[in-house]
Amino acid sequence: MDSFDYIVVGGGSGGCAVAGRLSEDRETSVCLIEAGGKGDGWLHKVPSAVAAILPTPIGNYAYKTVPQAGLNGRQGYQPRGKALGGSSAINAMLYIRGHRKDYDEWAKLGCKGWSFKDVLPYFKKAEGNTRGDSKLHSGDGPLTVSDQRSANPISHAFVEAGAQCQIPVNEDFNGETQEGIGLYQVTQRDGERCSAAAAYIHPNMDRPNLTVSIKTRAERVVFEDGRAVGVVVRRGGREETLRAKKEVILALGAFNTPQLLMASGIGPAEHLREHGIEVVADRDEVGENLQDHIDHIIAYKSDRKDLFGLSLKGGADLIKGIGQWRKTRDGMLTSPFAEGGAFLKSDPKIDRPDLQLHFVCGIVQDHMRKVTIGHGYSCHVCVLRPKSRGTVRLGGSTMADKPVIDMGFFSEREDMDLLIKGFKKMRQIMDADALKPWHGKEMHTAGVDDDAGIEQAIRDHADTVYHPVGTCRMGGDEDSVVDLQLCVRGVEGLRIADASVMPRLIGGNTNAPAIMIGERCADMIRAAV
Repeated sequence: MDSFDYIVVGGGSGGCAVAGRLSEDRETSVCLIEAGGKGDGWLHKVPSAVAAILPTPIGNYAYKTVPQAGLNGRQGYQPRGKALGGSSAINAMLYIRGHRKDYDEWAKLGCKGWSFKDVLPYFKKAEGNTRGDSKLHSGDGPLTVSDQRSANPISHAFVEAGAQCQIPVNEDFNGETQEGIGLYQVTQRDGERCSAAAAYIHPNMDRPNLTVSIKTRAERVVFEDGRAVGVVVRRGGREETLRAKKEVILALGAFNTPQLLMASGIGPAEHLREHGIEVVADRDEVGENLQDHIDHIIAYKSDRKDLFGLSLKGGADLIKGIGQWRKTRDGMLTSPFAEGGAFLKSDPKIDRPDLQLHFVCGIVQDHMRKVTIGHGYSCHVCVLRPKSRGTVRLGGSTMADKPVIDMGFFSEREDMDLLIKGFKKMRQIMDADALKPWHGKEMHTAGVDDDAGIEQAIRDHADTVYHPVGTCRMGGDEDSVVDLQLCVRGVEGLRIADASVMPRLIGGNTNAPAIMIGERCADMIRAAV
């Protein structure tokens, strides 16, 4: 029976950070368990290959939600990375921390020690920004953050269009001010994706004290006298038990972490009994508090062939781009697609942006699952702090059964009202003079101007922008799933280090915050020894 000091379950953003940091101590043995593969093939290295992974089950759990009443009964799509790096291996690589007041709000909600001044050192510890050190940034961390190498001209035009609409240009969304419009920095290293695995695990696979077990599915956590002492896993067609001498750390993300907790007997007792699972700890909030950024896209067809698209010209450009990337690691294949962005206030009187834009130099329909012939561009708008809440429940008693995901989109009317405002602000930018040279036919929403029409379009087409959090809420209260040290309440020897612990969704993309949580968890574990 294999035995380790620590077992980290889930090789995503938080899990890679925890395992990488704990294994820096050569006297500490660490096992990292990942259900997917190694995450270092060309599909994961080439930044623009996100277009091939996102819509397919290649290295992707590709979950679907239950039908959403708020989306006219449509099922939502929830891609989640299945490889070392987790969703950082399939995302758009945008480096965003969220607004500093988001973390100050966590502290006010009872998460003492998680204010912005508390978490900033961990963002900096992780970050290796090519711009170098500054008050808010670090150039020395393992997660490489860089400016885009070959942004498309239309992305610069998007920024100019925002300026024409009196939106301030912002060269650093993670700087002193988040509000404004600009180009995103990306988690790329020398023109390749820098996933959490590329940052923390791939360079350290030869550490004798780090065991990385890929294509290994965790089945349940093993408890003895109320303490987590190991994990039952399935690999190579057989079940095995791995023992943890000190702690087990779960980092499977907002869907699979609560699923594994419930499959292990930690969760709402009645729900567990419905699936024949023995109750270890009755914890009602496991799987509750699910939050996500609800997002709507305007797409345009264009006659301009310098945009991504399907055509003879597009195919020729792709072949040329492959050669360029192989030689110099720049060109169109380094694009994150969502090159430009903005953080906007729906009302100038509020204290921080409540809307975010992602500008894409290609047509996006149904998460790229619907193919459009020709060229074009798109823009997303999402609600940054939604009021709606959803749930994750078991679909069966084992981890082989997909979780039942109910996002609860638009269960609170405020989210729809805000997204309608965001739609109008987004279209104002898209109609600005700077984008006129590319302007083409507006798809789906042409002629939609009144609130009723906008709402109908949103309900017909809106969905996630891939930031689910909150299903294992952290808090200082006894009802929270984890305490302020990320320890699971009701048992011992078990922590969680992923976005599921967020009490509230932050105002931005969630990869960098998940890595920050992993960094902080590793320090908390070391401090407890």
